[in-house]
Amino acid sequence: MSTVEDFFAEHDDWPWNPPRPGRATFHYLILVTEGELLHDVDHVTRTVACDQWLWVRPGHAQCWHPPGAARGLFILFEPEVLTSDAARLLAPLTAHEAPAVLSPHPDDAAWLRQTALQLLDEHRALGRRRLDVHHALRRGLLESLLLRLANSPDVTSDGALASGTGRSDTYARFVDALELHFRELHRAADYAGLLGCSVRTLSRAARNTTGKGVREVIDERRLLEARRLLRGGGWDARAVAIHLGFTDPANFGRFFRGHTGLTPAAFTARETRTGM
Repeated sequence: MSTVEDFFAEHDDWPWNPPRPGRATFHYLILVTEGELLHDVDHVTRTVACDQWLWVRPGHAQCWHPPGAARGLFILFEPEVLTSDAARLLAPLTAHEAPAVLSPHPDDAAWLRQTALQLLDEHRALGRRRLDVHHALRRGLLESLLLRLANSPDVTSDGALASGTGRSDTYARFVDALELHFRELHRAADYAGLLGCSVRTLSRAARNTTGKGVREVIDERRLLEARRLLRGGGWDARAVAIHLGFTDPANFGRFFRGHTGLTPAAFTARETRTGM
């Protein structure tokens, strides 16, 4: 737990000078309290305004921008810190497809800011209390903050989050399975068999939830991973092709170009050149 300004001051040469993409291994949760913060999440530059929250989840590709006049509170935590009950309740918001920028209802904004400040105070209070009490207080404050944020009316009414909370059990299980197996399973029939349902049932669940077919959802997840690895992972096209289960790098090249209009090499060169 820190502040945006302290975090940047402590790391003045990494990784935003110059900005370099990388993969998040923790949850990065930032409340902007002054100004605006720019941050790239999965190749899209997000603008986070005052009283908005940025949530970068493990596995996301991210790229920092200089903070400028932005000020705020910065929370960094591992998924394992949450209790099982809290993790279950927060699943729609910790999922990788959940929104990166959250705008809580004004009635919740002051409470969320105050709770974040209390969490910062407890983080800085190491040594004042027994260590187990200190850790329990930090976890309790963090879970309270996340649950209030996840259930703020303006957050839960967001289209992307609403589709996550209102999605069918079949689609929810499909997304969980896809996150585990997208590298080796690429057909609707693969996932239908894994979930114990028919392809028709799975297709209906995907259409009702996203308006997309199962294969399109699978391809989008594979493409996202390819972009992450080519942009910030230091992987070449052949390595990415093998990692994503393509039998031939040429097939991967056609897949990537068909979805982006660029060859993998051209994409990597563009991203390296622009630094974005």
